[in-house]
Amino acid sequence: MKSYYFVVFCFFVIAALAFGARATQAANTRTIDQYTCKDVMREHGDNRDVTIAFLHGFVLGKSGSSSFDIDAMHKQTSDFIEYCLDNPTTKAIDAMSKIKS
Repeated sequence: MKSYYFVVFCFFVIAALAFGARATQAANTRTIDQYTCKDVMREHGDNRDVTIAFLHGFVLGKSGSSSFDIDAMHKQTSDFIEYCLDNPTTKAIDAMSKIKS
């Protein structure tokens, strides 16, 4: 009988953990359109670098291309940062698209 209660207890613990993970996942899920330039500029160090690299890759992927010029990307990154500092409420993806066009 103790084994039955242990199995039921384990089932509820696993169910609670799974439900908690789903609730956390939903809370951490965002769309790319929700990020503004201000959000990107508030990131620090590597987090900002990763976010900007993600935006570069997203726009590149949407274009259907798989090649890029490293020097041009460095310039676009600097231009993106300057644009975002001047336009903090602009969607980050719109800013990157504008810089890359």
